[in-house]
Amino acid sequence: MIRVDLHLHTIFSGDSSLTPKFLVNQLHAHPFIKGVAITDHNTLEGYFQTRKLASAYEDLLILPGLEISTREGDLIILGVDEKPRVPIELSSAIEFAKANKGLVVIPHPYRSLGIGKTAMTTKADAIEVLNPTATPNENMLARNLAKAISLPGIAGTDAHDPKEMWTVYTEVEAQLTIHSILDNIRKGRVKAVAASPQG
Repeated sequence: MIRVDLHLHTIFSGDSSLTPKFLVNQLHAHPFIKGVAITDHNTLEGYFQTRKLASAYEDLLILPGLEISTREGDLIILGVDEKPRVPIELSSAIEFAKANKGLVVIPHPYRSLGIGKTAMTTKADAIEVLNPTATPNENMLARNLAKAISLPGIAGTDAHDPKEMWTVYTEVEAQLTIHSILDNIRKGRVKAVAASPQG
């Protein structure tokens, strides 16, 4: 069982205070979360720098990702090491993800910049059903959406500063490799978890 945060931003998003060095130090110190997807806005630079720093630790995994700003709303693509051109239509971003064997996550579907029920007509792989920046009702609607279209529900902190880190995470029945985690998310071997106040 691997525990990962599948939605986190570094300073390369432009609206986050989390540096790659700080993130790696915090991840190394965490008792059980050992993986994180860097999902900066429309850039992979934070991923590349964080991965380089994390390479000093055998027990940490940095997953490549992007939070793409599409014309219809936000979209997360995991497992790609290149980015599409923006601005971009939602359908084109998903086509890009599939062509590059990326995993498509619909983040905070009912929060601002979410795509809502449009997710029902996409070829997404998972829905973010637990996001601390969304309201409890917005997260409930996201869970209902995932259930309605039979997609796995994942969790991501959407952290932009230290106090937002590690408040939720996703349990994945997988090995600590990018391929294993993405493959088992697709298979639905996941659970979205809210951390305890001490966690």
